[in-house]
Order: sequence, then C-alpha cells, then structure tokens
Amino acid sequence: MVKLLIKKGDESQFLYETVVQKPIEELVKEVTTIYNGRLKISRICSEMEELAKHGTLLPPDMMGLNDDQVEELKLFDEWGEKCIPSGGWTFNKDPIGRRNGKQPNEKMQDVFMKTIEEAKAMVSKKQVQHDVCLTLKMVQDALDILRGAVMIVYPMNLPPHDIIRHEFENSEDLTGLQASLEVIELSQAQLWFCGKEMYRGKKLSDYIGNNEKTKVIVKIQKQGQGAPGREPVVSEEERKQMMLHAYRRQEEIKLI
Repeated sequence: MVKLLIKKGDESQFLYETVVQKPIEELVKEVTTIYNGRLKISRICSEMEELAKHGTLLPPDMMGLNDDQVEELKLFDEWGEKCIPSGGWTFNKDPIGRRNGKQPNEKMQDVFMKTIEEAKAMVSKKQVQHDVCLTLKMVQDALDILRGAVMIVYPMNLPPHDIIRHEFENSEDLTGLQASLEVIELSQAQLWFCGKEMYRGKKLSDYIGNNEKTKVIVKIQKQGQGAPGREPVVSEEERKQMMLHAYRRQEEIKLI
C-alpha cells in the first residue's frame, strides 16, 4: 500500500493509504471528503463546547439582544422550552447573546467534553506523527460519537435552527464565515505531486510509479491558486542536523 502525506500549504494534515492503481478521480474525492470532514468535526466540537457552557442556540431574531429588547419586542424562545438537557440545567448567561444560558448539569457537560476530546484525537494532525492513516470510516465514526453525545444530553434533539443540528444534517450555511474559506468543494479540489497537478482521468501510478511500498507528499488546494510551493530537497530536521554538523566541524578545525 502507498502512503500519501496530505498537506495544505506547508502544513501536514493527515496520512492516507491507497494503491498505485487508484484513479485520480476517486483519490481526489476521498481525500477531499476526509479533509472537509476534519473541518466539520472541528466546527462541531467548537459549537458543542459552547453548548455545554450556555445551552442551545437562540432563534435568529433574538441573538445579540438584551433582556429589555427581547421584552419590548415580545420575543420568546419556544424551542428553548422544548429542548431541555437531560438531568436539568442551571443558568449561565452567554456573554455574547448567542445561546439561551441553560447550561447542562456537570454530568452531561462531562459527556460532551470527553466525547469532544475523543473525536478530536481520532482525526488529529498528530496522527501523522503516530503513522496512523485516516479513512472515511474514521471521520464518520468521529461524527457519529459526537451526534450520539448530543442525543444523550438532548434526547428531544436540538432546535431546528441550531448550528450543530445543521452540521449533522449537512445543511450548514457557512456563507460569510472564515470556515467557508477553509472548505474545498469537490469540483474545485486539486491534488499536486512534485509541483505537478494530478489530473482526473489518470491513475496514481502515472505520477508516482508502480512501487506499492512508498510514501510521498501530496498537496491539496483549491482550483485557481496556482502550483503550491514545492517541498525542500532537504527536510527541516535534516537541515538542522547539517548545520549542527558544520558548526561542530568548524569548532574542531579551530582546535587543530
């Protein structure tokens, strides 16, 4: 099996294992799906941390309003009354006015935080250091345990306008958000190897040869961004070792 180190720019993202006969069309689809899946998991975890602190998301027409404005406009969070966390709640006001302040109890908070930690670890960039290859199943498993934790704490489900629910239903709207710039649409996804774009219609072997026991760096990016920077011939660690060796050699010469 071939191991691909997937990078975005100069930053390692994850390892992916495949075969040299893999069609580039399928490779682009699977690598992009994993890449975007990791971003989705990160977004969900971030919102779940806020959910554990301040309860469910307020309706859009109540967000950012103070109590007087809510009363004056006669607004009411009907879903906040229906979507109550298991075991009850205590009030913890959201300082930015996005959530209703109905914080789950400590036991339910613990369910969230342990699950978030587990999901993040499953798709962490640190998996590269441990030589663990990511798969579509691992990404889906991480999403499933996050969904399961939400259902444990909120058996009545989240309000239909809650961002986390939209993420799980794949109906999220990232328009105008920084997150929209990070996601790569499949139609715009490109993979590059050694400064060359890997074109759909070809196979992986057309670019890296037929050696199934190799490990190469492949870069993912959006169409229209030009060729990504090529990898240095000498790695950063090798460069440091060479400099250290040169320094020691220079010091030895001084003593002669």
